[in-house]
Amino acid sequence: MPTTAQSPPSPPPQAYDGTSPFPRDDGPAPPRGGGERLFVTVTALIVVLPFVALGLAGWLLWGRLIHPADIVLAAVLYTITCLGVTVGFHRGLTHGGYRAVRPVRIALAVAGSMSFQGDVIGWVATHRRHHAFTDRPGDPHSPYRYGTHLRGQLRGLLHAHVGWLFRNDATSAERYAPDLLADRDITAVSRAFPALCFLTLALPFGLGWAIGGTWLYGVTALLWAGLGRIALLHHVTWSVNSLCHLIGDRPFRTRRHDRATNLWPLALLSFGESWHNLHHADPTSARHGVDRGQIDPSAAFIRLMEHLGWVSEVRWPTPTRIESRRT
Repeated sequence: MPTTAQSPPSPPPQAYDGTSPFPRDDGPAPPRGGGERLFVTVTALIVVLPFVALGLAGWLLWGRLIHPADIVLAAVLYTITCLGVTVGFHRGLTHGGYRAVRPVRIALAVAGSMSFQGDVIGWVATHRRHHAFTDRPGDPHSPYRYGTHLRGQLRGLLHAHVGWLFRNDATSAERYAPDLLADRDITAVSRAFPALCFLTLALPFGLGWAIGGTWLYGVTALLWAGLGRIALLHHVTWSVNSLCHLIGDRPFRTRRHDRATNLWPLALLSFGESWHNLHHADPTSARHGVDRGQIDPSAAFIRLMEHLGWVSEVRWPTPTRIESRRT
């Protein structure tokens, strides 16, 4: 099994003062496959469709056709796909916080792909690039792209939350994720992304129909446990990109210009990802919530897998390592 890569080394420092807008052109973007119009259309469908469907569901069905099974299915599928992103895509494949046995590695990559957040290799490459250039030119989704004045911050917040998805600013997988491109299992999961997007919607529809006995139960499950669940997880993930670089506490030192914060209101929904300041201070750490009362469900799941023998070489933070990074 290929070794999971740690965060790439920091690039040479650039002439950036920490407050000015980023240069308009951060360098030539790698070419995209297909036309730009097709890319924008597909991105818009992935980003907007779950929110439109959720609003439509609330308008048509609230108080009439929302069933307990929809809520249970939504919670179960949210847990599975969120762990796929936080434990699989992020702490495992991106940062090498642990080594997983092959079936678990594949299963987590599949679960993360069912979150509708892009194929696994593209997701990892983009996140590694974010760490290489955090909050300075080259960062694909920094809220400081347009400067630190009020108008720039508001524009940057929108950019970091969702606007960056529509920019022609592709991240090179050859540069940032060559280890995954060389991994046949992960490349197979990456190629299967469209099919997994279909599966993540077909599954709640089929289960809802099976539980309720009619196609109408399948439709409500599709809306709430499918599209609604995807919309919620999208918003939570994007909030880590945006809010967790603007507001919150910074008890740990990070690199110059890196403004990652801890934002406790997002901790439960993000499964511990919003303890973002510690993560940027120590990216390979398998636990992000390291202080008393900081709930980190993703770390708890990694601990469970370690006990079961499914993962090994877990990079747990030590007290000395934590204290050495405090401000």
